[in-house]
Amino acid sequence: MQSPEITPLSTDRAQLGESPVWDAAAGVLIWIDSRTGTLFETDAATGQTRSHPLPAPVGSVALARGNMLVAALRGAVVLVDRATGQLRELAQTGVNHPDVRLNDGKADPDGAFVTGTMHINRAAGQAPLGGLYRLSPTGVLSVLDTGIGVSNGPAFTPDGRGFYLADSAARRIWHYRRARDGSLQGKTLFADTQALGSAPDGAALDTGGGLWVAMVHIGAVLRFDPQGRVDRRIDLPLPHPTSLAFGGPDLRDLFVTSIRDSGRISSDAPLSGGVLRLRGLGVQGAPVFTAAFG
Repeated sequence: MQSPEITPLSTDRAQLGESPVWDAAAGVLIWIDSRTGTLFETDAATGQTRSHPLPAPVGSVALARGNMLVAALRGAVVLVDRATGQLRELAQTGVNHPDVRLNDGKADPDGAFVTGTMHINRAAGQAPLGGLYRLSPTGVLSVLDTGIGVSNGPAFTPDGRGFYLADSAARRIWHYRRARDGSLQGKTLFADTQALGSAPDGAALDTGGGLWVAMVHIGAVLRFDPQGRVDRRIDLPLPHPTSLAFGGPDLRDLFVTSIRDSGRISSDAPLSGGVLRLRGLGVQGAPVFTAAFG
């Protein structure tokens, strides 16, 4: 298979680039610097970016109705007005611990926002605090799962019946069945990435059922087939990719965020902290859902 063309999307650099989201209507890639609390909107045609400040740290963002975003902050989920920057709190997790914060998140098929926590600096044998949460459009917060060290890469299958989630601390990717009420059942191991030399980070699905995963420690993006086997690897010109999203014309481009200095991982490679655009992959991304807040 032909290698993709890999280019930087813009000259912008983050300390901890994360949570890319494609806004097809505006033709922009939305992404964040988790560490500084900066929200970026980069025009995919021109590479021009406008930025907005958010309270740091920011775990993730997702498109919401109108000109809105849902954002996961340290312990709260908020609604962000992209035009004014105004925030409205939607829910608190109730977890108050200096080493626990909300991390990656996505909208589900019903317009709810699903986001999980990361618990760093855990002592040996200490159970992780927090978990995986679902905030319904009516404001009901429920716990979907617990015992997750660092939640990353949430991805819903296009039919809404399946859900993937990575635990970066455990170096595992899990698959769940999604029930009609939005709860998760039948948790099974989809892939163990320990032997691959990296924790799994952000993820996105293609229309063929392949799960594309940013491998944060080996400078690569991997595609896992529906059976959890690696069938494609793309090495990147930077060492620490964090997350990815399909976008561009017909969702055939792949955008990849990265780390310059996360506080635990750093790199002085010229493109580190920026967003890469991969063209010519030969696949099409599966559409993601929009949150029904706003």
